[in-house]
Amino acid sequence: MAKLNDIINWCNSTLKSSEFKDYAPNGLQIEGAQEVTKILCAVTASQDAIDAAIAQNADLLLVHHGYFWKGEAYPITGMRGNRIRSLIKNDISLVGYHLPLDSHPTLGNNAAIAEILELENIEALDESERHPIGNIGYLKQAMTPEGFKKYLTERLGFDTIHLNADKNTIQKVGFCTGAAQDYITKAYEQGCDAFISGEVSERTFYEAKELNVHYYACGHHATERYGVQRLGKAISDQFNIEYSYFELNNPI
Repeated sequence: MAKLNDIINWCNSTLKSSEFKDYAPNGLQIEGAQEVTKILCAVTASQDAIDAAIAQNADLLLVHHGYFWKGEAYPITGMRGNRIRSLIKNDISLVGYHLPLDSHPTLGNNAAIAEILELENIEALDESERHPIGNIGYLKQAMTPEGFKKYLTERLGFDTIHLNADKNTIQKVGFCTGAAQDYITKAYEQGCDAFISGEVSERTFYEAKELNVHYYACGHHATERYGVQRLGKAISDQFNIEYSYFELNNPI
């Protein structure tokens, strides 16, 4: 058992959450039980994830995509009202970390992608960022564009979408998980052969072609299911409490 505030303070310090300008609050979003014996991790605080937390008697739901995003309506009604009511009724805390969990050098989503793809010599995609959100890595051996698509599909478990460019081989790869398709321009500026993210937009088709950078969309959910698991394990190790991961395969 651990104190809720101790867990939040440790996470905030570890992830340096106060140093990020983000689109939603990082850390404790909804306060529940003050004593935590079990954590459930999920990518998004969906109703399915909340129901799983209730079924597993979790005291804390740890997510990458929480609530209270900039631009959202203020009233807590409808679908969001149902979710928040379920959490409060069952005394479950909601804790979310967005950009801090993307960029962390060991616990983050991008760090996990680099390890899964066995990329080497990791660099910042944008050196002006204090805590880089995107990165660059190098394949041990160059691959063909189609070979790299197959490699991504196998490693990340997602039917990768490939937007073609003219380059015949790929070795220098930019990557940023989630909805970072517009970072393809940063990859171009850094001389990358390819850029990986989660989602794709209509405009990305033309950008990949005209910038001559192969683009690979590997799934928003699929590229971001690693950070919460790593953070959940780290909390479990630090405080000697139980954690588990809830997977709801999202095809987007």
